[in-house]
This record gives sequence, structure tokens and C-alpha cells, in this order.
Amino acid sequence: MKKILALMTAIFFTVAFVGCAFAAGEKVKFDKKILKQTELVASGEIFSPGTVMKINPGEITIFGDPEISQEDMVKYIKKRNPNPKINCTVEELVGYYYAEGKREGIRPDIAICQAIKETGTWNYGGDVSPAQNNYCGLGAIGNKVAGAVFATPEIGARAHIQHLLAYTSKRRPRTEIVDPRYELIATARSQIFGKVLTWTGLNGVWAVPGHHYGEDIINLWQQAGGYNKTKIRGENIEETFSDPSARAEAYGNRGLSYYNDGEYKIALENFETALKYDSNFPDIIFNLAMTQEKLKKFDDALKSYDKFIELVPDDEKGYYNRGRLETEMKKYTAAIKDFQSALKIEDRLADAQNNIAVTYFRMKKYNEAWDAMQKAAEINTTNKTINENKARFEACIKKKK
Repeated sequence: MKKILALMTAIFFTVAFVGCAFAAGEKVKFDKKILKQTELVASGEIFSPGTVMKINPGEITIFGDPEISQEDMVKYIKKRNPNPKINCTVEELVGYYYAEGKREGIRPDIAICQAIKETGTWNYGGDVSPAQNNYCGLGAIGNKVAGAVFATPEIGARAHIQHLLAYTSKRRPRTEIVDPRYELIATARSQIFGKVLTWTGLNGVWAVPGHHYGEDIINLWQQAGGYNKTKIRGENIEETFSDPSARAEAYGNRGLSYYNDGEYKIALENFETALKYDSNFPDIIFNLAMTQEKLKKFDDALKSYDKFIELVPDDEKGYYNRGRLETEMKKYTAAIKDFQSALKIEDRLADAQNNIAVTYFRMKKYNEAWDAMQKAAEINTTNKTINENKARFEACIKKKK
């Protein structure tokens, strides 16, 4: 009897496995008439030109005072997301971070940039939900594990700052510990407790594998205005700076100022002048490429992105922007390759996955496009562009009779 039951069980699981495998590999059938009337929207710019700085990101410490004012940080958040999913005002949340950061000695402006990276500027879409007031993925270890929940946004900000403190100092927090993982760091991870002094030191430690994790945070901080110590306008750069490297930085930041004001031709002139003093300055080359795009100088922009990627091959924004431009230039195969490269560096870059789907769709490779669209929706469940694309695409699927 036992042998019969065992045989029946084996047959059942074999049939089930084959059925599942067939379903997983089965091609979706689309209505060609509806497909012709359907358009998918590509994700646009998600990276902005940032402050030009010569400093090595690896030298920027977790401890320290903020360089960006609360007011400017509020403006930066609202520019990235006019309607962030938080349970207080943006002004209140920024205030909590600056108060908690000052108390513990942690840089609040950069801690907020880490929160921006972790939450997608409070768009969420991953395992953590807005109701948790969890801004840095505390306890969210993947596989649908949502992580810690905090009663208020203030407590959520405090937990984030305390967790950073655990990495960078052995001094206990000055308030009651609300970080549920603080003691775990203190008692079970002696190799990192109080020993991670810089934001790039979080690579592979806070986030795993975490390639370029700290650099991404510093890049966001640059975009917000961090390390903008050069006077932008109203001075003679040639007379003020004798060091060519300093002139490059000064012209680069002046160009950024004009770019942000929409004066792209003058911005272009300043970036080109900056590169005469330092032709291999990645920040300036990236800003130049985005300016060339604005001026419809697409071939020039492509060359600038090529140069940026050559200099910084582990930065996803170069691949993403080049892929976005290649898509518009109908260089579809190259675009898909670039978006895939961006995802290898940052696997949560849902917009890159969306653009893979859009590119396949424009190539009329609809099954590949559908697979890519499903992956994009899995990465971020709340991305409006992705959800709208998925709904349009689903409407093209032939209904089974």
C-alpha cells in the first residue's frame, strides 16, 4: 500500500511539475489589431546633473554637519516627488532628520539621500509600505519580508539615524533605542560595529551586494547641492583660481547653475570650457551629455555618455541615460544592452526594466516585452508609468474562449 501511495505521489508531482513548466514557458497570444493601436511610454529622466566635485566620495564621512539647508533639502525632495507617500509633511520629515542627526552627530542631509535611495523618494513599490514609517529598509531582507514598523515618522527617522550610529560609532544613542537591529549590530557584528566611517563603507554591508551603494547616495547628495563650495556666478574664474583643476570645477558648477535655469547654450559653453582644464572629469562629462540632449545634439550626447561610461564603468546612470537616448535614436539592440547593464549594477532600477519592455515592444518582440514588463512591475508595484503600461499591454492579450 505504501509503495502504491509513494508511486501515486511521485506521478502527481511529476504531472504538476510538467504542467507548471508548460505554463511558465507558454507564449502569450496577442490581438494584433489592438497592438497596432497601443503605445507604451518609456521612463524618462530619473538622474539629474549634479554638483561638480573633485572630492573622492570615499572620503565623505557619516559623521559631520550638514552642508545642505533644510529648506533646500525640502525643495529637492519635492522636485523629485511632488507627492511623497509619508505620514507627515516633507518639512516635518526633514526637520526630524536634522534634529536626530544633530543629536547623534550623523549627517542628516546625506542620511535623507540614503532614505531617498531606499524608498525611491517615498514612492515605495517594494516590500516596505508607507504605513511602516521605515525609511531605510530596516529588517527588510527581501523575499516579501516587509521589515520594521515605527509608530510615527519621527520614530522612523530616529531609528534610521541610530542604525547609522551603530555602524560608525560604539557610543550608545543619546535617546532610548528604537532601532530594532541596533543590538544585533552591537553584539553579533563586531567586524562592523562602530567601524564604518564613510558612506561608501556601507557597500556590501548595509546593502548586499551593494555595489556602488554609497556612491549612489553621494550622487543624490550632489544633485541636492552637496559640496557646492564654489561661487557660481559673478566672478572671474580665470583670476580667482590658478589651479586648473579648480577652474574645471568652477566652470562645471557655473554650467550647472545655468542648466538648472534652463539656459542650456550657456551651460554647454561652461561645461566645454571646464573640460579644457580637465578632460576626464566624470561629473562634468555627465552634465555635458544631459545638456547636449536638451539641445538635441544627440550624436554628441552619445559620445559624451560613451566617455562617462569609459571613466566610470560601475555607475548605472551612464548606462541608463545612454540606453534612453539610444531608444529614441532607434538603436534598440544597444539600448536593451545598456538597460541590462544598468540593472546589473542596480537591480531595483524598475525604470530600466520598463524601458527594456518598451524597446522590445517597439521592435515588435511582444513576448519578450511582456516578460520584461512583468519584471518591471515586480520590482516596483507603485510606479505609475509601469502600471499604466502593464494595463495597456494586458488589454492586448487575447482572451481564451
